[in-house]
Amino acid sequence: MRAEPLPAEVVDYLEALPSKRREVYQPVFDTVAEAMPDGYRLGVQWRMPGWVVPLETFPDTYNGQPLAYVSLGAQKNYTSLYLMALSSDSAEERGFRREWASSGRRLDMGKSCVRFRSLADVDLPLVAKTVAAFPVARFVSIYERAN
Repeated sequence: MRAEPLPAEVVDYLEALPSKRREVYQPVFDTVAEAMPDGYRLGVQWRMPGWVVPLETFPDTYNGQPLAYVSLGAQKNYTSLYLMALSSDSAEERGFRREWASSGRRLDMGKSCVRFRSLADVDLPLVAKTVAAFPVARFVSIYERAN
């Protein structure tokens, strides 16, 4: 379980979800939270819960905002999981796509956004593995290479 309580704004977001959306959202949120490496901070950015690299850890961002790592948004017709470490054409992204395909699930993915309508559409073990694979230093290194 989580070592720290959820920030109030994240609790508010979760409590405001309609039950049908929460059935899909909550297990993915919990999977990400449990797999999250140390050093990221949970909060609400861009109107959805997400984990960021705090500015005191990495202040040199293009927009002066904390560097977003993983975000999860409940949209009207689907849920969006933003895996920013996969946002470039990289070996990590190609590996993620290969592993997802081997699960037999259809992947609806943009640059870093995985979209899904039901929990059956999500490869939770792969999500956990991917989230855990990028400690803060590795993610910042990827960001610096791309920018």
